[in-house]
Formats: sequence, C-alpha cells, structure tokens
Amino acid sequence: MTEQDKNMSENETNIDTPAEETTEQEAPAQPSLEEQLSAKDARIAELEQALQLAKKNESEAMIRARAEIDNVRKRVEQDVDKARKFALEKFSNELLPVIDNLERALESTDKTNPEHKATVEGLELTLKSFLDTVKKFGIEVINTEDSQLNPDVHQAISMVESPEHQSGQIVNTIQKGYTLNGRLIRPAMVIVAK
Repeated sequence: MTEQDKNMSENETNIDTPAEETTEQEAPAQPSLEEQLSAKDARIAELEQALQLAKKNESEAMIRARAEIDNVRKRVEQDVDKARKFALEKFSNELLPVIDNLERALESTDKTNPEHKATVEGLELTLKSFLDTVKKFGIEVINTEDSQLNPDVHQAISMVESPEHQSGQIVNTIQKGYTLNGRLIRPAMVIVAK
C-alpha cells in the first residue's frame, strides 16, 4: 500500500471511531420498565393526594355555605319576628294618651254622686275593655306599686322625704308606663323617696 492509501485508511478509522461514540452518546438511556412503573405510581399517588385535598376543601366549603345559609335564614326569621312584634309600636304610642284620659276621667268623676253612677260604670267598663284589647296585642302596664326605682322602666321626676318608704322606693306614680312585648314604649313617671 502506498503511503497515501495508508493515510486514507487511518483517516477512515479515525472518522469511524468518533462517529460511533457520538451515536452511543446521543441515544438517551431508556429507563427500565420498573423505573417507569415506579414513576407512574408516584404520579398516581400525587394525583390521589391532590384529589383528596380537593374533596376536603370542597366539603369544608359546602359546610361553610350551609352554615351561612342557616345564619341568613335565622336572621331573616328574627327580623320578621321583630317586625311582627313591634309593628304596632307607633300605633300603641298613640293609644296611650287615650288610656290616660280615660283614667283621668274616672279619677275626676264624683263616684259618690248617684247621678254619676252610670257614667262611672261606663268609663270603668270602657277602660277595662280598652286595656284588655291592648293586652291581647302585647301592651302591658309597668308595675310601680311597692317597688324600687328601676331606671330601665321608671323615670323619676321628683324625690320627696317619706318616713313610710325606704330610700329609692316609689312613693307615687304620676303617669303609668307601658311595654310592648317586653320592650319599653313609655317609662312610668314616678316620685321616689329620698
């Protein structure tokens, strides 16, 4: 062989060797079947965990939504109940002076005079009927007899010396007080012992 042929043949050998090495390096190593299954099992476990977390979050959200709906329903029921109970408040306040006037008329009428007997009986029956009617709708008279001053339902307009009463005890009622379904609509105006 000539020297030129030798050089060519060496070049071919040198060229072939790097090409073979490149082919082996370029082809990525394929994972084994076990590695693939293990990776897929890990992915499945990860997705199942994410699913469980999503279910838990959804369940908690549903519970919160139901609780909120129940709270709204209860608030609406309370508002409707209050509206029903206290719808008569303004009307009741307008009726109280009528009751006061009937009581004043009874107090000022001479009950010993036989000529006024029919008038007194009529006023008493009218007042009783009127009080029974307003009581049906939740209007109650505030008790002031033999009781201590309660600032929640009584309004003291004067204090007097009274040896028969303890300090803070109601001596006299100037104007009766009333409640509507337990809510104060007019305090009782009273005179209190010092």
